[in-house]
Parts: sequence; structure tokens; C-alpha cells
Amino acid sequence: MTARVGPAIVVRDLTRRFGTFVAVDRVSFEVEQGEIFGYLGANGAGKSTTIRMLIGLLAPTSGQATVAGHDVATAPGRVKESIGYMSQKFSLYLDLPVEENLLFFGAAYGLEGTALRARAAELLERVGLDAQHEATTGDLPGGQRQRLALACALLHRPGLVFLDEPTAGVDPVARRAFWDLIRELARGGTTVFVTTHYLDEAEYCRRIGLMVDGKLVALDTPAGLKRTWVPDRVLVARGRGLAEAGPRLGGAPGVRAVAPFGAGLHLRVDPERFDAARVAAALREAGAEAVEVEEAAPTLEDVFLAVVDRDAGGAP
Repeated sequence: MTARVGPAIVVRDLTRRFGTFVAVDRVSFEVEQGEIFGYLGANGAGKSTTIRMLIGLLAPTSGQATVAGHDVATAPGRVKESIGYMSQKFSLYLDLPVEENLLFFGAAYGLEGTALRARAAELLERVGLDAQHEATTGDLPGGQRQRLALACALLHRPGLVFLDEPTAGVDPVARRAFWDLIRELARGGTTVFVTTHYLDEAEYCRRIGLMVDGKLVALDTPAGLKRTWVPDRVLVARGRGLAEAGPRLGGAPGVRAVAPFGAGLHLRVDPERFDAARVAAALREAGAEAVEVEEAAPTLEDVFLAVVDRDAGGAP
């Protein structure tokens, strides 16, 4: 892995149109060396289209981007040589043994002989699959398959890896183990660009960009996003009859948002107008019973909902 000076990724007004549809609309950001950078958004927000441009698979309509020092429009081949990529769909050969998948993809990267076998063994140990090296890939649980896919993306020692929904469909324990690997990579100097639908995972990112309808509408650390987008008081309500009482409270002045939260409600309110006691009283007046309300710390889910509400014309 060759050390570079300057950002790992530089994006300026990157745009991609498909006919009249603008999938990515003048997006600009930078990703620093060794950073875990999260790129979040709903389905269709433009995340995967951005990644496809950054890894050299899709030409931008306009704008500029450099990845690992190479221009994605004029040198896509150099970009591909410099990065690792793990797609959101499992792309390895299910009928091959675990080790054979690594050897196959290593050969595609130009590795061969004892150096390739040594690197494959090293990565199998690193991702905790050395005991399964002879197992058929299709027989592995989902979490282990994803770890194998990550190992394949790291074979050629890239300084930058793109992970597109890497833990989709994986159980919580396997997701945690996978993120342990991602953080280990970053500590070793590898830059990680990751998309995910799991907002609890995004807390591990140093910075997060939020995409809505092709636009990058927010970019900051997790803590910074919460300060900016959720200045409200966040409350959790439990009790009976909340499904009926909640919508009535939703229209009250000072109530920013009311959403189902398990069997209860998740509320964002103006701290100057509401506290837990006043919300509990208002819910009782609206017909709820056995109401308990407590304050909670804002989450990235609150941030995401606030960003989407703002973009849709609602109150921030």
C-alpha cells in the first residue's frame, strides 16, 4: 500500500444524468486518508450511482472526481487498480471453496504463485475464516460470506476500499464483527468509503454524508449532524392508546415530529415548550392511558428523518 499526500477522494460538482433524470446532482466532498466515510440515503437517493462513478464503472455527465490521485473520467483503469470494491450483492463463486475464491480473484489482480497463496492465507486468518478455507463458499452463513468478500477486495493491498451495503441481510452479531474489521483497516491507514442502511453502524464513521434525491444535503461528524439537525428535545413515550393519541399531538405547536417507536412513540419537541411531563399530560388529554415519557439522546435516525422532512418542505 503506497502512502499518498492529500485527500483520498476529491469530488467537485459531480453529476450524473440518465436522460432527463438527475441521479446525482452537483455533489462535492472530500475524504481524508485513513477515514471511515459514511454515505447514507434512502433507496434511489444516488448513493450507488456515486460509487459507480468513483470506482470507474460509470462516466460522470459533468463535474470532476479524483480517487487515489486518479481522475475517474480520464483514468478509470488506474482508479480500478488502486482500490478495493465490495458490491452490495454477493459476487463470489458459491460453488468454489473459500480459498479458491481468493486465489481466483488474486489472479485477476495480477498476483500469482506463493505470494498469492501467502496473501490468501494471511487474509483468511485476518477475517477469521482460516478454519473454513476448504469449505464450499455457498455453505457459509451470510456474515462469513461478507467477510470473504471483504478479503477478496483487500488482496492487492489497496489504500482505499469502497463497501456498498456490506452488511445487508447480515445478523447483528455478524455485523458487529464485520465493523470490527473495518475499524481495524482504518487504524492501519486504509481509507474506507461505506454505504449502509443501518444507522447504528454509521456511528462508527468519522464523517457522514446524507443524500436525498441525488443531492448531498448534509455532511459532518455524527455528533455534528445531531447538533445541527436535532436541536430539539427527543422523547420516548410508552403507554396504551398511543397510536390514536400520537397523531392528535402531532399538530400541536412546538411538536416537530411524532413517529411510532416499537409499541410507543418517538417525539421531537421544542425544548422551550415541552418537557417529558407536559408531553405525558398532552397524550393523556388525547386519550392515552398509563403514559410514561422519558428523555432520550438523539440518534442518526432522528437526523435522517429531520433531513428528509426539511427536504420535503417540513419543519427542521
